[in-house]
Amino acid sequence: MKLFGTDGIRGRVNEFPMTAEIALRMGKAVASVLSESGPDRNRVIVGKDTRISGDMLESALTSGLVSMGIDVYFAGALPTPAVAHLVKSMGAAAGMMITASHNPYEDNGIKVFGPDGYKLSDDLENLIERHILGDEPEAAPLPPAQIGKTHRMEDAASRYIEFAKQTVDHLSLHGLKVVLDCGHGAAYQIAPLLFKELGAEVITMAIEPNGININDGCGALHPERAGELVRKHQADMGISFDGDADRVIFTDANGQAISGDRILGLCALGLKEQGKLRHDTLVATVMSNLGLIEAMEKNGIKVVTTAVGDRSVIECMRKNGYSFGGENSGHLIFGDYVTTGDGILSALQVLRMMLDRKATLAELAAIMQEYPTLLANLPVPSKPSLDSLPKLQKLMQQATAEFGKSGRHLIRYSGTENKIRVLVEHREQASVQSWIDQFSAVIHEEIR
Repeated sequence: MKLFGTDGIRGRVNEFPMTAEIALRMGKAVASVLSESGPDRNRVIVGKDTRISGDMLESALTSGLVSMGIDVYFAGALPTPAVAHLVKSMGAAAGMMITASHNPYEDNGIKVFGPDGYKLSDDLENLIERHILGDEPEAAPLPPAQIGKTHRMEDAASRYIEFAKQTVDHLSLHGLKVVLDCGHGAAYQIAPLLFKELGAEVITMAIEPNGININDGCGALHPERAGELVRKHQADMGISFDGDADRVIFTDANGQAISGDRILGLCALGLKEQGKLRHDTLVATVMSNLGLIEAMEKNGIKVVTTAVGDRSVIECMRKNGYSFGGENSGHLIFGDYVTTGDGILSALQVLRMMLDRKATLAELAAIMQEYPTLLANLPVPSKPSLDSLPKLQKLMQQATAEFGKSGRHLIRYSGTENKIRVLVEHREQASVQSWIDQFSAVIHEEIR
């Protein structure tokens, strides 16, 4: 596909494909595909994060949808998982979220959810893309009386808050002090309100979005900022969301960031104790640390790995009937409740496990010994097939032979940026840096 990446369409604003023209065509394309699935579904929920470009893309997207007879319901600035929830609970045809997640404000994107609240299949994305690019016949214009209308949802946030509370049985957080870093993003209003309503003492940061400060030195990519406030205020934990709040990174009471793998592990163990980890299986990605797999096996939990991306994790969960999975990057999918990664709901689940076990986050997270690891994100001018790079292939084969069971490497292109990601993991720290340097040198030599 030319437009859709691993998580919708994404790019730099006012450059292809993230232009108002493409957004308008995308609105018409989604409407065309929806009309083929049944005329009774003519409502679409549209949400956005806090980027300055959100209004522009929302207007263009809405014009395309309405022109094709779709009624659009504006959810406003709302986390991505809230939009996914609203689609399903309201019986809408689709949900469209305008966000570039953890990317800087210069970027934006559009994610699409189907009526079941899940991201669309490759086949549907391909069909939408063909409509956008003009490879499918364009629908005839509708008469004026049949065009859609727009509605502003005043209760979108409260609907989601009530749903999130129900997933933890309206858990009382009285006596807990938490730091919330909302990254100047979509959670800036809803997250503090929810945690306060459950009784927590809440210390907030990055809750003043101005359109260009989203993810800027804050949020899930910078958990150390929340860690500073945790230490200053002697809080129980820090909770850092990315721009659209489908990811979360935690810091413990000492202000130390807890790796996503440790959170995956402690949640899997907690769910198993509750009898809610179906098939005693955790779904992770190939980016997860070998230490997680070892720790889970010692506790009778099988780890199934997928390609990178929460979408791959979710597809595996749905196909095999698993109930929990996620990514080291902070996506956590509690399949009994949600259809996508949900940072706010995940934070509530972790807090519930802390209270149930009467343990600190650091105590719960001390479940595994992580292998030393390093991830290098190298800018590249192009993305030739890795199989077409003989020197890199030879070096990868050499690394595999030398590592044996003591380590691993993973090299792949980013699905959303012009970067190649090089992951090396090994029992010996010196080996990690050495192999990162070797891989980087060959990549710079072969990709020009």
